[in-house]
Amino acid sequence: MAMGVYTAAYEAGLSVPDQLSVVGFNDTPEVLQMRPQLTTVHQPIFEMGGEAVRLLQQLLDAPAAATPIVELPTHLVVRQSTAAPGHAA
Repeated sequence: MAMGVYTAAYEAGLSVPDQLSVVGFNDTPEVLQMRPQLTTVHQPIFEMGGEAVRLLQQLLDAPAAATPIVELPTHLVVRQSTAAPGHAA
């Protein structure tokens, strides 16, 4: 999605981040190849997989048990695709 926003911004003559800040979600390795590098919300993908396996095993062991709500921490990784409002490079 962020790549699409970059393309649309370029086609509209807008500069990222000087005129438009862009923030993505997932923090996949590919965002490091984008120019400018994408600011993104990092999700703990490995831990999410582990929790999914754990919950599946729990469901298989006790099908009638309530499924717990699991929250894993995320954090913002600030890179070059964002700037303060009114910022001009």
